[in-house]
Amino acid sequence: MHIGCHVSVRQGYAAASRITKRLGGTCYQYFPKNPRSLTVKSFSRQDALECRHFCEENGIISIAHTPYPTNLCTEGKEEHAAMVASVRNDLEIADACGSIGVVVHFGQYKGNHQDPLYGYQLMIRSLNEILEDWTGKALILLENNAGQGNKMGLTLEELVQVRSLLNKPELVGFCLDTCHAFASGLWTGENWGDVQKKGEKLGYFTHLKAVHLNDSRYPTGSYRDRHADIGWGEIGAERLGELIRSTVIREVPLFLETPGERPGGHASEIAFVKQLFGRPQ
Repeated sequence: MHIGCHVSVRQGYAAASRITKRLGGTCYQYFPKNPRSLTVKSFSRQDALECRHFCEENGIISIAHTPYPTNLCTEGKEEHAAMVASVRNDLEIADACGSIGVVVHFGQYKGNHQDPLYGYQLMIRSLNEILEDWTGKALILLENNAGQGNKMGLTLEELVQVRSLLNKPELVGFCLDTCHAFASGLWTGENWGDVQKKGEKLGYFTHLKAVHLNDSRYPTGSYRDRHADIGWGEIGAERLGELIRSTVIREVPLFLETPGERPGGHASEIAFVKQLFGRPQ
């Protein structure tokens, strides 16, 4: 298994990979640039290359995550152009660092168009534009939403359908967030078997590249995206253990996006998840 957490790149991309090793992780997630801005970053390719080499030598896997303002359903011309340029920049950085890809939340349309499918059309247009000339190995990794705001991106059907309608679906994979799945009601904590069967039938798990492993501060169906440390939330360690030990997840890298509030922080939590993963079915 691969387990790790979100790591800061404040001291550089290579430094982030070394932090991961010190924490006892074998994978990590990072923001390739300022998480609160869509500004395109001019980055050190030497630093990125050092990061890539360190990860290859130590068996470490990484993914990047787009900044918070990223929305694939933007409608305004200037906002859309800034978003597209930003995600392309994220892909370039992730590719240089040797990362699997860049996690992007499923879009949220905030306009007033009467057609309920309009937001999905905007999202498909955005992804096609982002990937039109992309020749790198880093993928776009679409993440399921928790349901705050509108209710786009809560189901496996939506994720699979959007991918299937793209000009280059081979450049897109999925990232499953356990807190989001629980908050949206997709996974209640009691129905993982049903979720797995549906995902296998749809072909979702074939393209699953990463799992955001998070407990939830709020109950299932709350539509509230508030993460908790593993075993310290409403999902609980046993339910999360069932999920990560399942046949469709056990080979997928797990990335903690938790507060790290337990004694010992994320190093302790990584060790706990390793123990959880090893428990018998």
